[in-house]
Amino acid sequence: MTFTFTALLCLGLTLGLWIPVLTGSLPKPILRVHPDSVVSMQSKVTFLCEGIRGARSYCLYIKASQYPWCTKILPEPYNKAEFSISEIDQHHAGIYHCYYQIHGKFSEDSDALELVVTGAHSKPSLSAQPSTVVTSGQKVTLQCVSGQNYDRFILTKEGPQKLYWMPKLWYNYNTENIEAFLSVQPVTSDQRWTFRCYSYGSQNPQVWSEPSDPLELLVSGSLPKPIIKADSGSVISFTTSVTIWCQGTMDAEVYFLHNERSQKTWKTQTPQEPGNKGKFFIPSVTEEHAGQYRCYCYSSNGWSEPSDTLELVVTGVYKYYELRLSVLPIPVVTVGGNMTLQCASQSHYDKFILTKEDQKFTSSLDTQHIPSSGQYQALFVMGPMTPNLTGTFRCYGYYKNTPQLWSVPSEALEIHISGQFLVTPSISVKPNSTVHSGENVTLLCWSMYRLDTFILSKKGSAQPPLRLKSKFQDRQFQAEFSISAVTSHLSGTYRCYGSQDSSLYLLSHASVPVELTVSGRIRTSTLPPTTSMRTDGLQWYLKALIGVSVAFLLLLFILIFIFLQRRHQRKFRKDAQKEKELKLPAGATGPITGDRGHQKRSIPTAATQEESLYASVEDMQTGDGVELNSSRPPEEDPQRETYAQVKPSRLRRAGAVSPSVMSREQLDTEYEQAEEGQEVDSQVAESEEPQDVTYAQLCSRTLQQGTAAPPLSQAGEAPEEPTVYAALATARAGAVPKDEEQ
Repeated sequence: MTFTFTALLCLGLTLGLWIPVLTGSLPKPILRVHPDSVVSMQSKVTFLCEGIRGARSYCLYIKASQYPWCTKILPEPYNKAEFSISEIDQHHAGIYHCYYQIHGKFSEDSDALELVVTGAHSKPSLSAQPSTVVTSGQKVTLQCVSGQNYDRFILTKEGPQKLYWMPKLWYNYNTENIEAFLSVQPVTSDQRWTFRCYSYGSQNPQVWSEPSDPLELLVSGSLPKPIIKADSGSVISFTTSVTIWCQGTMDAEVYFLHNERSQKTWKTQTPQEPGNKGKFFIPSVTEEHAGQYRCYCYSSNGWSEPSDTLELVVTGVYKYYELRLSVLPIPVVTVGGNMTLQCASQSHYDKFILTKEDQKFTSSLDTQHIPSSGQYQALFVMGPMTPNLTGTFRCYGYYKNTPQLWSVPSEALEIHISGQFLVTPSISVKPNSTVHSGENVTLLCWSMYRLDTFILSKKGSAQPPLRLKSKFQDRQFQAEFSISAVTSHLSGTYRCYGSQDSSLYLLSHASVPVELTVSGRIRTSTLPPTTSMRTDGLQWYLKALIGVSVAFLLLLFILIFIFLQRRHQRKFRKDAQKEKELKLPAGATGPITGDRGHQKRSIPTAATQEESLYASVEDMQTGDGVELNSSRPPEEDPQRETYAQVKPSRLRRAGAVSPSVMSREQLDTEYEQAEEGQEVDSQVAESEEPQDVTYAQLCSRTLQQGTAAPPLSQAGEAPEEPTVYAALATARAGAVPKDEEQ
């Protein structure tokens, strides 16, 4: 019975499939596409046409095309065919149908399938008004804008159900853009709302532009709000990195980070371990990252509330003028006292803001222009002082229209408060409290009670106080502040404070003040070390240059003097030679007498004088040095003469004769004898053999006048040994007769 029923059932099913074929009516196939009916260019698309069993071929065609794409399939049990396109382009866009064939008959066409290809032209932009952050039940207006001349827009919503709109178009004459607006139904917090928009032309409606960037509406739901935090603080330097964390519930699937200033949203779908944190890393912070941030998370239960606001400030954007932070009157105050911090700059910032250790300390203040200095400033009054107001402070400048973009910071300023513990250190000055400029001074801070650090403060100084670790020495805690090469600007009143490592900004009572007075002119050594070294080097160079210049000028003067002296000697020799040629004709052997009026005395041979006067210090060969020294009568004036340390050497000399120097009385006697007919032998014997001459090393020295050599004998005999003459550096060659000097 069971077998018969089963057989009849199978026969009935088989007859049901074949009845349309026998009657001539074939059912239309079903056409599908994978992965989607809206695909981007260069992607792969597969069409699936499903008919009935027994069909032997399937055909796929695009509307307005005369050539279908047909394929044969295998026999039973297949009842569908696939058509694949490996790389879609805009020519594949259009409306598709498929049909099949069985026993020579064709089925009806399938329902139309519209294939849209995106990416044919540039993408439009999509925005939400008034904001992408909405509350549940709120309506939102979406705006799609394109800079290209296309007259259609499509808006899509991602999710299980896609919705398409064809909004009304507007032409914006100011921007020359095509704009489309669409009001979205009231959004709810139980689902995500992600949109994209496309533009296209009405002549080719299946070819779209690239999709706009996705727009996610952040719906404020009822789940607990996450916690937002920046790992390196909310004040970030320009081009540095920062990581922003969003911590929500354990079942959170997606985290969103929204910048309210730029209306830009980041999302992450991979929560960090332990599973309830979203990480947003910015590798290089720029101006666009500044602003107020909130984060959201979404789970299967819906949206969370928004987190608290994180204000991210980017510093170092404005670098043109530096800021200066100073404290009035001193950076150390007592508990309960008041203090004023001055922030100043040459740049006209709208506001100055004071921060304490990278946290906003007070509300910013408007800047004030000071005409006398040409700068802008703001005064932050602090007080009454408590330990919470101590620490490291900086100030920044910014403009009202960009409050999260700050300038470069000022130098850090440390604020201390004294009187928290009952210890009073002492201060002394070594060697004395009154010193001259350029001297060294040591200010000694010390205490009998334990102090880990000593702080030296100068009244009225804008510079931060000096700090030194204490040393236990001579049964006390002390620190020596040494100042080398003091200058007058270091004069003033100094005090010592002490602190402990457990509370660096809480100080002891102030010591009794000590007055340091620096008097006198500022020495070169009072300059900074590098300046002093450069000055010393320059002075040494100038001294060396002056010394070399003086030596060069002296040498040049000596060379010029020697040149003039030798020139004078050559002239003297020529004159003597001419006079000799006039008095002694060629071939004459006897003495020549002349009229007393024309010639009173004989002139020594110039060649003889020159060879006797000049010598070289080189090529010394034999003999011991001979020291020449001439003497003069004590009543005569000293003259500049030449001292010569000489050594004899062999030198070939032609016709050198050592003349004798005669006194005036002897010359007069000889002239008188010549008038009476007596002959005076004035001929000087000349030797043909090489004679000993003297090489001399000359130096300037004041000597006595040399004595004259003995006169020639009446017989005209030459002296047995040659006589050495020393030339004066400032007088004629040869010795001057005593009578002539007088």
